[in-house]
Amino acid sequence: MIENNYFSENADLQENFQSIVDWKEIIDGFEGDFEDHKEYQKNGKDELAMAPGSYEDALEYYKSILESGGEIAGKQIAPLAKDMDVEGLKYSSGKVTFPEAMVKAVNQVKDAGILPYSIGRHHGGLGIPATVQTMMMELFSRADGSFAITLGCLNLAETIERFGSPEMIEEYVPKMASGELFGAMALTEPNYGSDLPNLQTKAVKDANGVWRLTGAKRFITHGCGFEGIPAVILTLARTGTPTSGARGLSFFLVKSSDVFIAGIEKKMGLHCSPTCEVVYENSPGVLIGEEGYGLVRYSMAMMNGARLSIAAQAMGIATAAYMEAKKYASEREQFGKTIQNIPAVRKMLSAMDREISGMRAILLEASRSIDLYHWKSERLKLKGGDEKEIRKDETIRKWEKLANLFTPLSKYYITELANKIAYDGLQIHGGAGFTYDYDISRIYRDVRITNIYEGTTQLQVVAAIGGIVSGMSAKGHLRQYFEEEFSKISTSSLLNENKETFEKIVEAYSSVENSSLRDEVAFEVVESTARILIGLLLERSASRLKGEAKEKKDLLAREYNLETKAILAGNKIEIENRQGQLTFA
Repeated sequence: MIENNYFSENADLQENFQSIVDWKEIIDGFEGDFEDHKEYQKNGKDELAMAPGSYEDALEYYKSILESGGEIAGKQIAPLAKDMDVEGLKYSSGKVTFPEAMVKAVNQVKDAGILPYSIGRHHGGLGIPATVQTMMMELFSRADGSFAITLGCLNLAETIERFGSPEMIEEYVPKMASGELFGAMALTEPNYGSDLPNLQTKAVKDANGVWRLTGAKRFITHGCGFEGIPAVILTLARTGTPTSGARGLSFFLVKSSDVFIAGIEKKMGLHCSPTCEVVYENSPGVLIGEEGYGLVRYSMAMMNGARLSIAAQAMGIATAAYMEAKKYASEREQFGKTIQNIPAVRKMLSAMDREISGMRAILLEASRSIDLYHWKSERLKLKGGDEKEIRKDETIRKWEKLANLFTPLSKYYITELANKIAYDGLQIHGGAGFTYDYDISRIYRDVRITNIYEGTTQLQVVAAIGGIVSGMSAKGHLRQYFEEEFSKISTSSLLNENKETFEKIVEAYSSVENSSLRDEVAFEVVESTARILIGLLLERSASRLKGEAKEKKDLLAREYNLETKAILAGNKIEIENRQGQLTFA
Protein backbone atom coordinates (compact mmCIF):
# COMPACT_ATOMS: atom_id res chain seq x y z
CA MET A 1 0.00 0.00 0.00
CA ILE A 2 1.08 3.57 -0.64
CA GLU A 3 2.20 5.04 2.67
CA ASN A 4 1.60 8.75 3.22
CA ASN A 5 -0.83 11.04 5.01
CA TYR A 6 -4.11 10.06 3.35
CA PHE A 7 -5.64 13.46 4.08
CA SER A 8 -2.94 16.03 3.40
CA GLU A 9 -1.50 14.20 0.37
CA ASN A 10 -4.81 13.67 -1.44
CA ALA A 11 -5.18 16.61 -3.85
CA ASP A 12 -8.92 16.25 -4.52
CA LEU A 13 -9.71 15.84 -0.83
CA GLN A 14 -7.62 18.91 -0.06
CA GLU A 15 -9.44 20.95 -2.69
CA ASN A 16 -12.76 19.94 -1.19
CA PHE A 17 -11.68 20.81 2.34
CA GLN A 18 -9.95 24.08 1.53
CA SER A 19 -12.10 25.55 -1.24
CA ILE A 20 -15.19 23.58 -2.24
CA VAL A 21 -17.02 22.72 0.99
CA ASP A 22 -19.02 25.68 2.33
CA TRP A 23 -17.81 25.41 5.90
CA LYS A 24 -19.62 28.55 7.02
CA GLU A 25 -23.07 27.02 6.60
CA ILE A 26 -21.98 23.69 8.08
CA ILE A 27 -20.33 25.28 11.12
CA ASP A 28 -23.36 27.53 11.63
CA GLY A 29 -25.61 24.48 11.56
CA PHE A 30 -23.43 22.23 13.70
CA GLU A 31 -21.85 24.57 16.23
CA GLY A 32 -24.78 26.98 16.50
CA ASP A 33 -23.65 29.98 18.49
CA PHE A 34 -20.68 27.94 19.82
CA GLU A 35 -22.73 26.96 22.87
CA ASP A 36 -20.34 24.13 23.81
CA HIS A 37 -17.43 26.56 24.08
CA LYS A 38 -19.51 28.98 26.12
CA GLU A 39 -20.57 26.16 28.42
CA TYR A 40 -16.92 25.18 28.92
CA GLN A 41 -16.00 28.76 29.81
CA LYS A 42 -18.84 28.85 32.31
CA ASN A 43 -18.60 25.37 33.89
CA GLY A 44 -15.14 24.08 32.91
CA LYS A 45 -16.40 20.65 31.83
CA ASP A 46 -13.40 18.65 30.66
CA GLU A 47 -15.27 16.97 27.81
CA LEU A 48 -15.93 20.40 26.26
CA ALA A 49 -12.36 21.64 26.50
CA MET A 50 -11.75 21.25 22.76
CA ALA A 51 -15.03 22.85 21.71
CA PRO A 52 -14.27 25.65 19.21
CA GLY A 53 -15.24 29.22 20.03
CA SER A 54 -15.18 30.70 16.55
CA TYR A 55 -15.50 29.80 12.88
CA GLU A 56 -11.70 29.76 12.51
CA ASP A 57 -11.29 27.57 15.60
CA ALA A 58 -13.86 25.11 14.32
CA LEU A 59 -12.22 24.74 10.92
CA GLU A 60 -8.80 24.28 12.50
CA TYR A 61 -10.26 21.71 14.92
CA TYR A 62 -11.77 19.67 12.08
CA LYS A 63 -8.55 19.92 10.07
CA SER A 64 -6.39 18.73 12.97
CA ILE A 65 -8.62 15.67 13.43
CA LEU A 66 -8.44 14.79 9.74
CA GLU A 67 -4.69 15.31 9.58
CA SER A 68 -4.23 13.03 12.57
CA GLY A 69 -6.57 10.43 11.06
CA GLY A 70 -4.83 10.65 7.68
CA GLU A 71 -1.42 10.18 9.30
CA ILE A 72 -2.46 7.11 11.28
CA ALA A 73 -4.42 5.59 8.38
CA GLY A 74 -1.69 6.05 5.78
CA LYS A 75 1.42 5.40 7.84
CA GLN A 76 0.33 3.02 10.61
CA ILE A 77 -2.76 1.11 9.45
CA ALA A 78 -2.04 0.71 5.72
CA PRO A 79 1.28 -1.14 6.25
CA LEU A 80 -0.54 -3.68 8.45
CA ALA A 81 -3.49 -4.29 6.13
CA LYS A 82 -2.00 -7.16 4.13
CA ASP A 83 -0.82 -9.09 7.19
CA MET A 84 -4.16 -8.59 8.96
CA ASP A 85 -5.99 -9.88 5.90
CA VAL A 86 -3.82 -12.98 5.64
CA GLU A 87 -4.08 -13.82 9.36
CA GLY A 88 -7.79 -13.11 9.59
CA LEU A 89 -10.06 -14.05 12.48
CA LYS A 90 -10.28 -17.21 14.55
CA TYR A 91 -13.44 -18.61 16.14
CA SER A 92 -13.74 -21.17 18.92
CA SER A 93 -16.60 -21.96 21.32
CA GLY A 94 -18.34 -18.63 21.00
CA LYS A 95 -15.16 -16.53 21.11
CA VAL A 96 -13.59 -14.56 18.26
CA THR A 97 -9.87 -13.78 18.25
CA PHE A 98 -8.48 -10.85 16.27
CA PRO A 99 -5.00 -10.39 14.75
CA GLU A 100 -2.58 -8.81 17.21
CA ALA A 101 -1.72 -6.15 14.61
CA MET A 102 -5.36 -5.09 14.47
CA VAL A 103 -5.62 -4.76 18.24
CA LYS A 104 -2.49 -2.63 18.16
CA ALA A 105 -3.95 -0.47 15.39
CA VAL A 106 -7.20 0.19 17.29
CA ASN A 107 -5.16 1.21 20.33
CA GLN A 108 -3.16 3.63 18.18
CA VAL A 109 -6.36 5.38 17.11
CA LYS A 110 -7.58 5.37 20.70
CA ASP A 111 -4.31 6.85 21.98
CA ALA A 112 -4.50 9.58 19.33
CA GLY A 113 -7.84 10.67 20.79
CA ILE A 114 -9.79 10.37 17.53
CA LEU A 115 -11.65 7.12 18.24
CA PRO A 116 -15.15 8.54 19.02
CA TYR A 117 -15.53 10.69 15.91
CA SER A 118 -19.33 10.51 15.65
CA ILE A 119 -20.11 10.80 19.37
CA GLY A 120 -21.14 14.11 20.92
CA ARG A 121 -18.76 16.15 23.07
CA HIS A 122 -20.95 16.00 26.15
CA HIS A 123 -20.35 12.25 26.32
CA GLY A 124 -16.63 12.14 25.55
CA GLY A 125 -16.75 12.23 21.75
CA LEU A 126 -15.08 14.56 19.28
CA GLY A 127 -18.32 16.25 18.27
CA ILE A 128 -17.78 16.81 14.54
CA PRO A 129 -20.24 17.30 11.65
CA ALA A 130 -21.26 14.49 9.28
CA THR A 131 -19.11 16.08 6.57
CA VAL A 132 -15.98 15.55 8.65
CA GLN A 133 -17.14 12.12 9.82
CA THR A 134 -17.46 10.83 6.24
CA MET A 135 -13.99 12.16 5.44
CA MET A 136 -12.65 10.23 8.44
CA MET A 137 -14.38 7.05 7.32
CA GLU A 138 -12.91 7.48 3.85
CA LEU A 139 -9.39 7.89 5.22
CA PHE A 140 -9.46 4.73 7.31
CA SER A 141 -11.27 2.75 4.61
CA ARG A 142 -8.53 3.55 2.15
CA ALA A 143 -6.08 1.96 4.58
CA ASP A 144 -8.24 -1.09 5.29
CA GLY A 145 -11.99 -1.64 4.89
CA SER A 146 -12.23 -4.07 7.82
CA PHE A 147 -10.51 -1.68 10.17
CA ALA A 148 -12.75 1.21 9.17
CA ILE A 149 -15.87 -0.84 9.94
CA THR A 150 -14.44 -1.63 13.37
CA LEU A 151 -14.18 2.09 14.12
CA GLY A 152 -17.68 2.58 12.72
CA CYS A 153 -19.11 0.03 15.16
CA LEU A 154 -17.53 1.85 18.08
CA ASN A 155 -19.32 4.97 16.92
CA LEU A 156 -22.79 3.37 16.93
CA ALA A 157 -23.12 5.14 20.27
CA GLU A 158 -24.57 8.00 18.23
CA THR A 159 -27.81 6.01 17.93
CA ILE A 160 -28.06 5.65 21.71
CA GLU A 161 -27.37 9.37 22.07
CA ARG A 162 -30.30 10.16 19.79
CA PHE A 163 -32.91 7.75 21.07
CA GLY A 164 -31.87 6.36 24.46
CA SER A 165 -33.14 7.48 27.83
CA PRO A 166 -30.90 9.85 29.86
CA GLU A 167 -29.99 6.92 32.12
CA MET A 168 -29.08 4.69 29.17
CA ILE A 169 -27.01 7.43 27.56
CA GLU A 170 -25.11 8.08 30.78
CA GLU A 171 -24.42 4.38 31.36
CA TYR A 172 -23.26 3.36 27.90
CA VAL A 173 -22.21 6.26 25.64
CA PRO A 174 -19.17 7.53 27.62
CA LYS A 175 -17.87 3.94 27.80
CA MET A 176 -18.21 3.58 24.03
CA ALA A 177 -16.47 6.92 23.54
CA SER A 178 -13.52 5.71 25.61
CA GLY A 179 -13.35 2.34 23.82
CA GLU A 180 -14.54 0.31 26.82
CA LEU A 181 -17.61 -0.89 24.92
CA PHE A 182 -18.18 -1.79 21.28
CA GLY A 183 -21.37 -1.42 19.30
CA ALA A 184 -23.23 -3.70 16.92
CA MET A 185 -26.51 -3.43 15.02
CA ALA A 186 -28.63 -6.58 14.81
CA LEU A 187 -31.44 -6.38 12.27
CA THR A 188 -31.00 -9.23 9.76
CA GLU A 189 -32.21 -12.77 10.48
CA PRO A 190 -31.37 -16.07 8.73
CA ASN A 191 -34.66 -16.10 6.79
CA TYR A 192 -35.27 -12.36 6.68
CA GLY A 193 -32.51 -10.35 5.03
CA SER A 194 -33.93 -7.02 3.91
CA ASP A 195 -37.50 -8.11 4.71
CA LEU A 196 -37.32 -6.49 8.14
CA PRO A 197 -41.09 -6.02 8.71
CA ASN A 198 -41.44 -9.82 8.90
CA LEU A 199 -38.53 -10.70 11.19
CA GLN A 200 -39.37 -13.09 14.03
CA THR A 201 -36.98 -12.56 16.96
CA LYS A 202 -39.35 -12.12 19.92
CA ALA A 203 -39.23 -9.83 22.94
CA VAL A 204 -41.59 -10.43 25.88
CA LYS A 205 -41.69 -9.08 29.41
CA ASP A 206 -41.06 -11.50 32.29
CA ALA A 207 -42.75 -11.39 35.71
CA ASN A 208 -40.33 -8.67 36.84
CA GLY A 209 -41.03 -6.44 33.87
CA VAL A 210 -37.70 -7.22 32.16
CA TRP A 211 -37.76 -7.65 28.39
CA ARG A 212 -36.46 -11.06 27.27
CA LEU A 213 -35.37 -11.70 23.67
CA THR A 214 -35.39 -15.06 21.89
CA GLY A 215 -34.30 -15.72 18.33
CA ALA A 216 -31.28 -15.52 16.04
CA LYS A 217 -29.62 -12.76 14.02
CA ARG A 218 -27.25 -13.28 11.10
CA PHE A 219 -24.56 -11.13 9.46
CA ILE A 220 -24.06 -9.07 12.63
CA THR A 221 -20.78 -7.14 12.41
CA HIS A 222 -18.89 -7.15 15.73
CA GLY A 223 -21.74 -8.86 17.58
CA CYS A 224 -18.86 -10.50 19.45
CA GLY A 225 -17.34 -7.20 20.56
CA PHE A 226 -13.61 -6.81 20.00
CA GLU A 227 -10.79 -8.78 21.62
CA GLY A 228 -12.05 -8.82 25.19
CA ILE A 229 -14.10 -5.63 24.84
CA PRO A 230 -17.83 -6.46 25.08
CA ALA A 231 -20.46 -4.97 22.80
CA VAL A 232 -23.91 -3.51 23.21
CA ILE A 233 -26.04 -4.96 20.44
CA LEU A 234 -28.78 -2.67 19.11
CA THR A 235 -31.43 -5.25 18.29
CA LEU A 236 -34.71 -5.14 16.39
CA ALA A 237 -37.24 -7.59 17.87
CA ARG A 238 -40.96 -8.29 17.69
CA THR A 239 -43.07 -7.13 20.62
CA GLY A 240 -46.34 -7.42 18.70
CA THR A 241 -48.01 -10.45 17.12
CA PRO A 242 -46.19 -12.52 14.47
CA THR A 243 -48.32 -10.84 11.80
CA SER A 244 -48.18 -7.28 13.12
CA GLY A 245 -45.59 -6.18 10.55
CA ALA A 246 -43.41 -3.10 11.05
CA ARG A 247 -45.65 -1.66 13.79
CA GLY A 248 -45.02 -4.71 15.95
CA LEU A 249 -41.25 -4.17 16.10
CA SER A 250 -39.30 -2.50 18.89
CA PHE A 251 -35.67 -1.58 19.44
CA PHE A 252 -33.53 -2.95 22.27
CA LEU A 253 -30.08 -2.70 23.78
CA VAL A 254 -28.69 -6.16 24.54
CA LYS A 255 -25.28 -6.91 26.07
CA SER A 256 -23.02 -9.29 24.16
CA SER A 257 -22.42 -11.17 27.42
CA ASP A 258 -26.10 -12.18 27.34
CA VAL A 259 -26.05 -13.79 23.89
CA PHE A 260 -24.13 -16.65 22.26
CA ILE A 261 -21.98 -16.18 19.17
CA ALA A 262 -22.74 -19.36 17.23
CA GLY A 263 -20.14 -18.69 14.56
CA ILE A 264 -18.62 -16.20 12.11
CA GLU A 265 -18.94 -16.22 8.34
CA LYS A 266 -16.04 -17.22 6.11
CA LYS A 267 -16.05 -14.40 3.59
CA MET A 268 -14.28 -13.60 0.33
CA GLY A 269 -13.28 -10.20 1.71
CA LEU A 270 -13.11 -8.06 4.88
CA HIS A 271 -11.29 -10.91 6.60
CA CYS A 272 -10.80 -8.98 9.85
CA SER A 273 -14.42 -7.88 10.18
CA PRO A 274 -16.33 -10.46 12.25
CA THR A 275 -19.71 -11.25 10.68
CA CYS A 276 -21.46 -13.10 13.47
CA GLU A 277 -24.47 -15.32 13.99
CA VAL A 278 -25.96 -14.17 17.29
CA VAL A 279 -28.31 -16.39 19.28
CA TYR A 280 -30.67 -14.88 21.86
CA GLU A 281 -31.99 -17.30 24.49
CA ASN A 282 -34.20 -15.43 26.92
CA SER A 283 -31.61 -12.63 26.76
CA PRO A 284 -32.40 -9.51 28.81
CA GLY A 285 -32.82 -6.32 26.81
CA VAL A 286 -33.53 -2.66 27.53
CA LEU A 287 -36.15 -0.93 25.39
CA ILE A 288 -34.87 2.04 23.38
CA GLY A 289 -37.47 4.73 22.83
CA GLU A 290 -41.12 3.78 22.47
CA GLU A 291 -42.49 0.30 21.90
CA GLY A 292 -43.64 -0.33 18.33
CA TYR A 293 -41.37 2.23 16.66
CA GLY A 294 -38.29 0.03 16.38
CA LEU A 295 -38.22 -0.13 12.60
CA VAL A 296 -40.01 2.96 11.36
CA ARG A 297 -38.17 5.40 13.62
CA TYR A 298 -35.03 4.04 15.28
CA SER A 299 -33.69 1.31 12.97
CA MET A 300 -34.33 3.37 9.84
CA ALA A 301 -32.46 6.31 11.35
CA MET A 302 -29.58 4.02 12.29
CA MET A 303 -29.56 2.45 8.81
CA ASN A 304 -29.46 5.83 7.09
CA GLY A 305 -26.35 6.66 9.07
CA ALA A 306 -24.88 3.25 8.29
CA ARG A 307 -25.61 3.64 4.57
CA LEU A 308 -23.75 6.93 4.42
CA SER A 309 -20.91 5.28 6.33
CA ILE A 310 -20.75 2.43 3.79
CA ALA A 311 -20.74 4.97 0.96
CA ALA A 312 -17.73 6.57 2.64
CA GLN A 313 -16.13 3.14 3.10
CA ALA A 314 -16.53 2.43 -0.62
CA MET A 315 -15.16 5.90 -1.36
CA GLY A 316 -11.99 5.08 0.58
CA ILE A 317 -11.55 1.64 -0.99
CA ALA A 318 -12.07 3.09 -4.48
CA THR A 319 -9.45 5.76 -3.75
CA ALA A 320 -7.04 3.02 -2.70
CA ALA A 321 -7.73 1.11 -5.94
CA TYR A 322 -7.14 4.19 -8.08
CA MET A 323 -3.99 5.30 -6.26
CA GLU A 324 -2.48 1.81 -6.35
CA ALA A 325 -3.30 1.42 -10.05
CA LYS A 326 -1.87 4.86 -10.84
CA LYS A 327 1.35 4.02 -8.99
CA TYR A 328 1.70 0.63 -10.69
CA ALA A 329 1.05 2.14 -14.12
CA SER A 330 3.78 4.74 -13.54
CA GLU A 331 6.33 2.01 -12.71
CA ARG A 332 5.44 -0.98 -14.89
CA GLU A 333 7.23 -0.95 -18.26
CA GLN A 334 5.99 -2.67 -21.42
CA PHE A 335 7.01 -2.08 -25.03
CA GLY A 336 9.75 0.29 -23.89
CA LYS A 337 7.52 2.65 -21.89
CA THR A 338 5.55 2.76 -18.68
CA ILE A 339 2.03 1.48 -19.21
CA GLN A 340 0.49 4.79 -18.09
CA ASN A 341 1.51 6.03 -21.55
CA ILE A 342 -0.44 3.31 -23.35
CA PRO A 343 -3.64 5.00 -24.61
CA ALA A 344 -6.01 2.27 -23.34
CA VAL A 345 -4.52 2.41 -19.85
CA ARG A 346 -4.38 6.20 -19.84
CA LYS A 347 -8.08 6.27 -20.72
CA MET A 348 -8.90 3.93 -17.82
CA LEU A 349 -6.94 6.03 -15.34
CA SER A 350 -8.59 9.21 -16.59
CA ALA A 351 -12.05 7.69 -16.14
CA MET A 352 -11.14 6.49 -12.63
CA ASP A 353 -9.92 9.96 -11.67
CA ARG A 354 -13.12 11.53 -13.01
CA GLU A 355 -15.38 9.10 -11.16
CA ILE A 356 -13.46 9.46 -7.90
CA SER A 357 -14.06 13.20 -8.02
CA GLY A 358 -17.75 12.74 -8.79
CA MET A 359 -18.20 10.13 -6.07
CA ARG A 360 -16.61 12.39 -3.48
CA ALA A 361 -18.82 15.28 -4.60
CA ILE A 362 -22.08 13.38 -4.04
CA LEU A 363 -20.78 11.91 -0.75
CA LEU A 364 -20.03 15.36 0.64
CA GLU A 365 -23.35 16.75 -0.61
CA ALA A 366 -25.22 13.95 1.18
CA SER A 367 -23.20 14.76 4.30
CA ARG A 368 -24.01 18.44 3.87
CA SER A 369 -27.74 17.68 3.73
CA ILE A 370 -27.49 15.88 7.08
CA ASP A 371 -25.50 18.69 8.65
CA LEU A 372 -28.08 21.26 7.54
CA TYR A 373 -31.06 19.54 9.15
CA HIS A 374 -30.04 17.04 11.82
CA TRP A 375 -27.67 19.16 13.86
CA LYS A 376 -29.86 22.24 13.70
CA SER A 377 -32.78 20.25 15.11
CA GLU A 378 -30.55 18.69 17.78
CA ARG A 379 -29.36 22.15 18.88
CA LEU A 380 -32.96 23.34 19.17
CA LYS A 381 -33.84 20.27 21.26
CA LEU A 382 -30.94 20.98 23.64
CA LYS A 383 -32.36 24.46 24.11
CA GLY A 384 -35.67 22.96 25.17
CA GLY A 385 -37.48 23.29 21.86
CA ASP A 386 -40.62 21.24 21.22
CA GLU A 387 -39.86 18.39 18.79
CA LYS A 388 -43.12 18.81 16.87
CA GLU A 389 -42.51 22.52 16.44
CA ILE A 390 -38.91 21.91 15.38
CA ARG A 391 -40.08 19.54 12.65
CA LYS A 392 -42.27 22.33 11.24
CA ASP A 393 -39.19 24.46 10.53
CA GLU A 394 -39.13 24.83 6.74
CA THR A 395 -35.34 24.69 6.45
CA ILE A 396 -35.14 21.56 8.57
CA ARG A 397 -37.91 19.87 6.58
CA LYS A 398 -36.28 20.78 3.28
CA TRP A 399 -32.87 19.36 4.15
CA GLU A 400 -34.33 16.30 5.87
CA LYS A 401 -36.16 15.39 2.66
CA LEU A 402 -33.00 15.93 0.65
CA ALA A 403 -30.95 13.86 3.12
CA ASN A 404 -33.46 11.02 2.84
CA LEU A 405 -32.93 11.09 -0.94
CA PHE A 406 -29.21 11.84 -1.17
CA THR A 407 -28.30 9.06 1.30
CA PRO A 408 -29.57 6.10 -0.78
CA LEU A 409 -28.53 7.90 -3.96
CA SER A 410 -24.93 8.24 -2.79
CA LYS A 411 -24.86 4.72 -1.33
CA TYR A 412 -26.00 3.23 -4.64
CA TYR A 413 -23.77 5.33 -6.86
CA ILE A 414 -20.54 5.27 -4.87
CA THR A 415 -20.59 1.54 -4.11
CA GLU A 416 -21.37 0.58 -7.71
CA LEU A 417 -18.63 2.81 -9.11
CA ALA A 418 -16.19 1.69 -6.42
CA ASN A 419 -16.62 -1.87 -7.68
CA LYS A 420 -15.91 -0.76 -11.23
CA ILE A 421 -12.84 1.22 -10.17
CA ALA A 422 -11.46 -1.77 -8.25
CA TYR A 423 -12.16 -3.95 -11.30
CA ASP A 424 -10.26 -1.58 -13.58
CA GLY A 425 -7.51 -1.18 -11.00
CA LEU A 426 -6.92 -4.90 -10.99
CA GLN A 427 -7.03 -4.95 -14.80
CA ILE A 428 -4.29 -2.33 -14.97
CA HIS A 429 -2.15 -4.57 -12.73
CA GLY A 430 -2.62 -7.39 -15.22
CA GLY A 431 -1.75 -10.91 -14.08
CA ALA A 432 0.18 -9.54 -11.10
CA GLY A 433 -3.06 -8.10 -9.74
CA PHE A 434 -4.59 -11.59 -9.60
CA THR A 435 -1.93 -12.66 -7.11
CA TYR A 436 -1.63 -11.75 -3.43
CA ASP A 437 1.64 -9.98 -4.16
CA TYR A 438 -0.20 -6.70 -4.71
CA ASP A 439 -2.78 -5.03 -2.50
CA ILE A 440 -5.22 -4.62 -5.37
CA SER A 441 -6.38 -8.23 -4.95
CA ARG A 442 -7.49 -7.53 -1.36
CA ILE A 443 -9.01 -4.22 -2.38
CA TYR A 444 -10.96 -5.99 -5.14
CA ARG A 445 -12.31 -8.57 -2.69
CA ASP A 446 -13.11 -6.07 0.05
CA VAL A 447 -15.09 -3.63 -2.08
CA ARG A 448 -17.49 -6.26 -3.42
CA ILE A 449 -19.71 -6.26 -0.33
CA THR A 450 -20.30 -2.52 -0.31
CA ASN A 451 -23.12 -2.56 -2.85
CA ILE A 452 -24.75 -5.47 -1.00
CA TYR A 453 -24.73 -4.82 2.74
CA GLU A 454 -26.77 -2.13 4.52
CA GLY A 455 -29.20 -2.51 1.63
CA THR A 456 -28.34 -3.68 -1.88
CA THR A 457 -28.21 -1.29 -4.80
CA GLN A 458 -31.65 -2.52 -5.80
CA LEU A 459 -33.04 -1.54 -2.40
CA GLN A 460 -31.35 1.87 -2.61
CA VAL A 461 -33.21 2.38 -5.89
CA VAL A 462 -36.49 1.56 -4.14
CA ALA A 463 -35.57 3.97 -1.32
CA ALA A 464 -34.72 6.80 -3.73
CA ILE A 465 -37.32 6.61 -6.49
CA GLY A 466 -40.25 8.01 -4.48
CA GLY A 467 -38.24 11.02 -3.37
CA ILE A 468 -37.20 11.69 -6.95
CA VAL A 469 -40.71 11.59 -8.40
CA SER A 470 -42.31 13.63 -5.62
CA GLY A 471 -39.24 15.85 -5.40
CA MET A 472 -39.49 16.78 -9.09
CA SER A 473 -43.14 17.82 -8.84
CA ALA A 474 -43.99 21.50 -9.41
CA LYS A 475 -43.13 22.49 -5.84
CA GLY A 476 -41.05 19.45 -4.94
CA HIS A 477 -37.94 19.66 -2.75
CA LEU A 478 -35.60 18.25 -5.42
CA ARG A 479 -36.84 20.66 -8.09
CA GLN A 480 -36.38 23.58 -5.68
CA TYR A 481 -32.90 22.34 -4.78
CA PHE A 482 -31.90 22.17 -8.46
CA GLU A 483 -33.34 25.62 -9.16
CA GLU A 484 -31.42 27.12 -6.24
CA GLU A 485 -28.11 25.43 -7.01
CA PHE A 486 -28.29 26.03 -10.77
CA SER A 487 -28.96 29.73 -10.14
CA LYS A 488 -25.81 30.13 -8.00
CA ILE A 489 -23.35 29.40 -10.81
CA SER A 490 -23.02 29.86 -14.53
CA THR A 491 -23.86 26.34 -15.69
CA SER A 492 -22.71 24.97 -19.04
CA SER A 493 -25.07 24.51 -21.96
CA LEU A 494 -24.23 20.81 -21.79
CA LEU A 495 -25.41 20.51 -18.19
CA ASN A 496 -28.56 22.50 -18.98
CA GLU A 497 -29.28 20.22 -21.91
CA ASN A 498 -28.81 17.17 -19.68
CA LYS A 499 -31.19 18.61 -17.14
CA GLU A 500 -33.88 18.98 -19.81
CA THR A 501 -33.40 15.34 -20.78
CA PHE A 502 -33.56 14.33 -17.13
CA GLU A 503 -36.89 16.11 -16.69
CA LYS A 504 -38.26 14.24 -19.71
CA ILE A 505 -37.07 10.97 -18.16
CA VAL A 506 -38.91 11.70 -14.90
CA GLU A 507 -41.99 12.76 -16.86
CA ALA A 508 -41.91 9.56 -18.94
CA TYR A 509 -41.50 7.44 -15.83
CA SER A 510 -44.34 9.23 -14.03
CA SER A 511 -46.69 8.55 -16.94
CA VAL A 512 -46.14 4.78 -16.69
CA GLU A 513 -49.26 3.31 -15.08
CA ASN A 514 -48.17 -0.32 -14.87
CA SER A 515 -46.53 -0.74 -11.44
CA SER A 516 -44.42 -3.72 -12.52
CA LEU A 517 -42.96 -1.78 -15.42
CA ARG A 518 -42.30 1.20 -13.19
CA ASP A 519 -40.26 -1.06 -10.91
CA GLU A 520 -38.29 -2.38 -13.88
CA VAL A 521 -37.23 1.05 -15.13
CA ALA A 522 -36.78 2.77 -11.74
CA PHE A 523 -33.03 2.20 -11.93
CA GLU A 524 -32.76 4.30 -15.08
CA VAL A 525 -34.46 7.21 -13.31
CA VAL A 526 -32.28 6.91 -10.20
CA GLU A 527 -29.09 6.65 -12.26
CA SER A 528 -30.11 9.72 -14.27
CA THR A 529 -30.73 11.65 -11.04
CA ALA A 530 -27.31 10.77 -9.68
CA ARG A 531 -25.62 11.77 -12.93
CA ILE A 532 -27.37 15.16 -13.10
CA LEU A 533 -26.64 15.87 -9.46
CA ILE A 534 -22.96 14.99 -9.77
CA GLY A 535 -22.61 16.96 -13.00
CA LEU A 536 -23.99 20.00 -11.20
CA LEU A 537 -21.74 19.44 -8.17
CA LEU A 538 -18.64 19.16 -10.34
CA GLU A 539 -19.42 22.43 -12.11
CA ARG A 540 -20.16 24.06 -8.76
CA SER A 541 -16.82 22.75 -7.46
CA ALA A 542 -14.99 24.25 -10.43
CA SER A 543 -16.63 27.63 -9.76
CA ARG A 544 -15.06 27.65 -6.28
CA LEU A 545 -11.54 26.92 -7.49
CA LYS A 546 -8.91 29.06 -9.18
CA GLY A 547 -6.09 28.66 -11.66
CA GLU A 548 -4.92 25.25 -12.73
CA ALA A 549 -7.21 23.47 -10.25
CA LYS A 550 -10.23 25.20 -11.77
CA GLU A 551 -9.15 24.36 -15.32
CA LYS A 552 -8.74 20.70 -14.43
CA LYS A 553 -12.11 20.54 -12.66
CA ASP A 554 -13.84 22.32 -15.56
CA LEU A 555 -12.43 19.75 -17.98
CA LEU A 556 -13.36 16.91 -15.69
CA ALA A 557 -16.92 18.23 -15.33
CA ARG A 558 -17.26 18.55 -19.11
CA GLU A 559 -16.05 14.98 -19.68
CA TYR A 560 -18.41 13.72 -16.99
CA ASN A 561 -21.39 15.59 -18.45
CA LEU A 562 -20.60 14.39 -21.97
CA GLU A 563 -20.74 10.83 -20.70
CA THR A 564 -23.95 11.69 -18.85
CA LYS A 565 -25.50 12.94 -22.09
CA ALA A 566 -25.06 9.51 -23.65
CA ILE A 567 -26.28 7.67 -20.53
CA LEU A 568 -29.40 9.83 -20.21
CA ALA A 569 -30.23 9.38 -23.88
CA GLY A 570 -30.01 5.62 -23.40
CA ASN A 571 -32.12 5.72 -20.25
CA LYS A 572 -34.81 7.80 -21.96
CA ILE A 573 -34.96 5.37 -24.87
CA GLU A 574 -35.11 2.40 -22.47
CA ILE A 575 -38.11 3.80 -20.57
CA GLU A 576 -39.96 4.84 -23.72
CA ASN A 577 -39.20 1.53 -25.43
CA ARG A 578 -40.46 -0.54 -22.50
CA GLN A 579 -43.56 1.63 -22.34
CA GLY A 580 -44.12 1.06 -26.07
CA GLN A 581 -43.73 -2.70 -25.70
CA LEU A 582 -46.39 -2.71 -23.00
CA THR A 583 -48.77 -0.65 -25.15
CA PHE A 584 -48.19 -2.96 -28.13
CA ALA A 585 -48.79 -6.06 -25.99
